[in-house]
Amino acid sequence: MRKIRLYTPGPTMVPEDISLEMAAPIMHHRTAEFSAILDACHERLRYLFQTKGLVVMLTSSGTGAMEGAVSSVLSTKTPTLCVRGGKFGERWAELCTAYRVPMIPLDIAWGESITPDHLRAALREHPEAKAVCLTHSETSTGALADIRACADAVREHGALCIVDSITGLGVHEFRFDEWGIDVAITGSQKGLMLPPGLAFAAVSDRAWESAKRSDLPSYYLSFLQARKAWEKEKTTAWTPAITLFVGLAKALARMQEEGLEALWARHARMGEAMREAVRVLGLDVFPRVPANVQTVITVPPELTYSRLSKRLYDDYGMKVAGGQGELTGKILRIAHVGYIDDGDLVVAAAFLERTLAAEGWKVRPGEAVAAAQRVLMRAAGDGGRAAASGG
Repeated sequence: MRKIRLYTPGPTMVPEDISLEMAAPIMHHRTAEFSAILDACHERLRYLFQTKGLVVMLTSSGTGAMEGAVSSVLSTKTPTLCVRGGKFGERWAELCTAYRVPMIPLDIAWGESITPDHLRAALREHPEAKAVCLTHSETSTGALADIRACADAVREHGALCIVDSITGLGVHEFRFDEWGIDVAITGSQKGLMLPPGLAFAAVSDRAWESAKRSDLPSYYLSFLQARKAWEKEKTTAWTPAITLFVGLAKALARMQEEGLEALWARHARMGEAMREAVRVLGLDVFPRVPANVQTVITVPPELTYSRLSKRLYDDYGMKVAGGQGELTGKILRIAHVGYIDDGDLVVAAAFLERTLAAEGWKVRPGEAVAAAQRVLMRAAGDGGRAAASGG
């Protein structure tokens, strides 16, 4: 018998109690009962983003919030610098191009992270830039950007700072108001421990003013439409994914109970533990500055991603992710985001060991598990009784 475990950076595993909550009989969305659920979700999203402002709630994937940010906040008169260092950085550029927003590309190597100095240099070269699109955690490469420092550089230039934190939020420190970010987005199927189908955007006062001046077509994903419906009747502009919002209220309550600092620390602990397990096995971690969302392994020439991923799934029910675009077949991604605890992490290290050994890679049984355990036990600081909070 196999127990299926999702070690993918989206969708991620959903807690059992949240799944049961979403299985309750459906309610109507134009009721006081559902408005109360939306209100609770909104307040907890403000805590998650660390903002006092409005958080737009959309029924869509995370890309819907990205498109909504472009079509709602930017315009044909808003030259926008897009940092392209992976599949999702490229998506910002593609969306700007689709909406005829003047797009200024800033390309960095896949696996690298944009630095504030590089960003400042690009903005000096392009003084016309009025907005900058950044990626907090580039899911396709595993690279992490220092969004706080990058936001400082964007603010110095006077441009709008727009951030994709779809896999970063709830994993890495993020403070929307304090860091002066103008739009930040996330999706339900990552750190929020839900199925795909919801997207969210925190929006600053400056971004709302820009939205009022936008000359781009926008309807279903319009931030202004969403704001009007919320402020007028505490509801959504269109029919929402009701059951997902029911689950969201519970998931956000769970995250708030754990606390943001504890959430960030747990993901840091698991990220370090998995990276140490990989290095002990003689494998390389791909990105220069890795995010704690996932551990991205460079697949050596002696191995193949397709065989490794198939064996992990067929033999152990461990679903991992591969590379996209130019990294297809070159990397293997093991996520540890959301509803993952120390036990899941140790299991992943054990299954990786066994799979590598079966593929002919030189492995000393238990070495990866021991490496992970050393990090987990040290980080817990309890003599080996490492906590397993599980999201």
